[in-house]
Amino acid sequence: MSEKRIGRSEINPPALQAYDGLVPPHLQAYDGLIPPHLQAYDGLVPPALQAYDGLIPPTIPVYDGPTPERLYEIMSGIAKTRIALIGDICLDVYWRADMTKSELSRETPHFPLPIVEEWMSPGGGGNAAVNIAVLKPASLFLLGVAGMDWRGDALVREIGKRGIQTEGLLRSGNRVTNAYCKPLRKGISQVEYEDPRIDFENFAPLGKEEEAKLIANLGHVAQNIDVLCVSDQMKYGCITPAVRMKIMDLARHGLMVVVDSRDRIALFKGVTLKPNEVEGYRAILEQSDPATARLGEQAEVALALANQNKSDVCMTLGPKGCIWAEKGIVTLVPSHAVHPPIDPCGAGDTFLAAFSCARAAGASGREAAAIANLAAEVTIRKIGTTGTAGLGEILARHGEILMGS
Repeated sequence: MSEKRIGRSEINPPALQAYDGLVPPHLQAYDGLIPPHLQAYDGLVPPALQAYDGLIPPTIPVYDGPTPERLYEIMSGIAKTRIALIGDICLDVYWRADMTKSELSRETPHFPLPIVEEWMSPGGGGNAAVNIAVLKPASLFLLGVAGMDWRGDALVREIGKRGIQTEGLLRSGNRVTNAYCKPLRKGISQVEYEDPRIDFENFAPLGKEEEAKLIANLGHVAQNIDVLCVSDQMKYGCITPAVRMKIMDLARHGLMVVVDSRDRIALFKGVTLKPNEVEGYRAILEQSDPATARLGEQAEVALALANQNKSDVCMTLGPKGCIWAEKGIVTLVPSHAVHPPIDPCGAGDTFLAAFSCARAAGASGREAAAIANLAAEVTIRKIGTTGTAGLGEILARHGEILMGS
């Protein structure tokens, strides 16, 4: 597909087109006037944005994706790549209850949930690893920490079922295996309801012994991989400050590192960052609401984060696609409409996996972003499950788009 450039009058709504590329009133804070949403900064523009003088780029390049031949070349190249993922590996547990079989308890004034079906799958960083495995790289190393509990046993079993090696998953009696348990119930009708989730997580930092072993394992694995994926999801997960420093040190020495971090994306320097728009905004403008932001402001935030962290940035925008920021240049990589019903659960993990594998196979940042968009579009059509996107599915989705379907 070809590249084109669009002016801001094409991407902003009609109400803004009269400005003809000039900064609209809500951004004139950077000329000395402070709008309400920035007053918390006491009249000062946040340091990360000062270099941009408050100006939205007059044009934003749009990249529609690789040609079919280039896409096939990249996807075929994944078979030669070596990938590792380090992060918070979780277990997803599903319990389906049939309330037509429930009877009032004799001991308590409650109707119990009669479980008629149970299934489990890797979640969190584990789901990202499963998505990588589906793309069939030459090798995949998984690094993390699990507890010596039934959930840890189940997690190792479920990961192994999917053909992923578990030697790098440390087991510790001092840790709880992260798990999300989801009770599902239905009665006479076919409508199924999800009860409040039951979560297992840690509420204390990773111990020094486990931390040292994890860092040693990471150092060993890093010698034999093309890209390292980081899934930093939990408050007290395995990506401790010391582990984060090791990750950044590996990046400084030339290893490609792609980071997905729920709450600490701003702490990773010199890597490729993959925040969603909420995470990106929190890293730059803590009190701003990305839900009301226009494309120009989103581009500013991605550029500011790239500048602040000396990193490339791929900031996802939900159904709008993503923004790729590299060397002071920002590019919009749009996604394509997917008709409902859709289920976005796990789409971020799919994006991380496809983006990282494509980069390892030689794709440019914007090429990898376009491929990751395709993968996410495949996944969100899989209802009621944290789905995956295989090589054939991604190629087929690309074909659908070219055919206009």
